[in-house]
Amino acid sequence: MTPTPAPVPAPADAPPPARERAARLLLAAFALASAVDLIALLAGTDAVHTAAKPLLMPLLAAYGVLRGGPRLLTAALLLGWGGDLLLLFDADLAFLAGMGSFAAGHVCYLVLFKRAGTPRARGALLAAAYGVALVTTVALLWPDLPADMRGPVAGYSLLLTAMAYGSSRLGATAGWGGALFLLSDTLIATGVADWPQLPRPDFWVMLTYLAAQYLLARGVLGHPLDARAVPVAAYRERRTTAT
Repeated sequence: MTPTPAPVPAPADAPPPARERAARLLLAAFALASAVDLIALLAGTDAVHTAAKPLLMPLLAAYGVLRGGPRLLTAALLLGWGGDLLLLFDADLAFLAGMGSFAAGHVCYLVLFKRAGTPRARGALLAAAYGVALVTTVALLWPDLPADMRGPVAGYSLLLTAMAYGSSRLGATAGWGGALFLLSDTLIATGVADWPQLPRPDFWVMLTYLAAQYLLARGVLGHPLDARAVPVAAYRERRTTAT
């Protein structure tokens, strides 16, 4: 009689099957809510957009939690959610508050990227490219921005560009996420400056933004950041053998 092979045990750090299924459901819900929101923007149905937009970042943040993501990733996504909600209001004060919420999220991302170690090869070339893009964009937008928006937009653009550059530390996935976030917010800034816009400009802003946040989350979850790289048990064992 041929013996029945023993089941292969799951890795010690693998999530339980129920947790993994729940994470997949949340990711599917995020994809569905994103599709609904984007279709609503294309169709011009503001009520559907207003209902769908607040669901997006909480679903992605919950997915990150179930996948064992760091708290700073959750904070960054929820601060993005705060910005999403504030930008639903058509008022300058709400716009500035939303910008502040996104800026705080960028700080969370920057701290995460710092844990990834030194910049990758050709980092200096990439930094120069982002620097040129920052100076050129702000210089072109400056004359057309409202006077009370120039300082906040310039400061936010500097922080956003630093985040986009820093995202490359985690590899191509997060790097593209940072670049798309920069593109998305640049599209918003051109609207504030009253530049000519693409048809359905809000669609393009949301499309690039949603792709950016998803790619950034994927990049963080797939990278062994210093804070998560050494399991607690291994750290204790290292301490014991060292003493």
